[in-house]
Amino acid sequence: MTQRGRHRRRKRGRAVRAFLAGTALALTAAATMISASQATVGDDPGALKPLAVSADTAGLRLQEDLVPRQTLDRLADAMGRPVGVRAVLDGADRSLRTEADCRTAERASLPVRPRATRAYCWSEVDTEGWHPGAVTTSGDADDDGHWGADRVILSGWTEGGGRGLARVAFIDATDPAHLSYTWALLAVPVDGGRDYRGLSSAVAGMVWYQGKLLVTTADGLYVYDMHRVQRTTVESSGVGRVRGGWAAGGYRFVMPAVGVYRTVGEGPRPSALSLDRSTAPDSLVAGERVPAESGRHTRLWRWAFSSDPERAGLLATDSAGRALADEAYESKADGVRGVLSYGAHWYLDRATDSPADHGTLWRQDAEDAQAAECGTDGTRHCWSGAGSLSYWEETGEVWSQSGRTLFALPLSSIDRAVR
Repeated sequence: MTQRGRHRRRKRGRAVRAFLAGTALALTAAATMISASQATVGDDPGALKPLAVSADTAGLRLQEDLVPRQTLDRLADAMGRPVGVRAVLDGADRSLRTEADCRTAERASLPVRPRATRAYCWSEVDTEGWHPGAVTTSGDADDDGHWGADRVILSGWTEGGGRGLARVAFIDATDPAHLSYTWALLAVPVDGGRDYRGLSSAVAGMVWYQGKLLVTTADGLYVYDMHRVQRTTVESSGVGRVRGGWAAGGYRFVMPAVGVYRTVGEGPRPSALSLDRSTAPDSLVAGERVPAESGRHTRLWRWAFSSDPERAGLLATDSAGRALADEAYESKADGVRGVLSYGAHWYLDRATDSPADHGTLWRQDAEDAQAAECGTDGTRHCWSGAGSLSYWEETGEVWSQSGRTLFALPLSSIDRAVR
């Protein structure tokens, strides 16, 4: 509590009655200041607490389960030769609106401080009934920021209600003045590759590393191969084998999973996800979803990627196929929906319960936690209502998404804002 918030009532005989009205007014002002203080600094998570890898991370083991090559080949033989990212981008038939064409309400969801330097908005018609999830880019895929000759952004969405399908927008970002895209449905092979079903789980985090796309859901960390995108042959609302061919809920492309990582036992499940290129080798970082105001702390982990060229984009595992966390921390922050690690700092996107409200972006390390302040009352609710965080090292930008708004800003501007 600040000095202004400390009110000491001293009885001085009859003087109490003389100052009674003034004291009541002072107490009212104090309650207001205390409430404001709690809203701005009371949720400061403080320093990160390192966890001992040998003991505290025993429950953070991920068991790898890869789909047999025969299963994937059988599906490809039935559907046709798989295609890659360039072929999907060639089929881009939709466009994102630039910030100038975004509606006032859409621009209002952007960070207050620091400001986004680039922003784009999705079509309401194209996203109605769908919830935005994670973002990753070709800056994750390759250190030169490109996939071949292209700059690409991937944006994951989950269908609300009904089948709860998951889809990914392949966005051609080579020309920043015109972002075009098309959709691919996420699926899981079944019956030995004779069919597939839609991935019916909310997309919480995504990382595109080398030729693999890692997607966190409530059911596990799914793996997709960016070289194994299948074209559908029938335009139908069905998913999988349908009369006359293959369909993916009306989309022209479908991605069958090539593997999944699941938590061993009753351990916590990864939710937020991002890539850290500041480590050697590159690493995958994750955070669990802890409800806001639950009183529980959030655990953060780091896993190494495999150095085996035959396992490019997969996690390093032991002889039993288990990926063990190399590093783990505990943060007092809860309600974390996005996590990013770079250098000595972790960045945690703590969203509010209301999608219409701004959240807080905390920068934490082993010493303290800091967040930008905005407004005359010192509030730290300066970030968007976003979730996923993805750092494009080659451009120095952090990408995220809030509602129907996709945006980017320099990581350096975040660091300046919190100092």
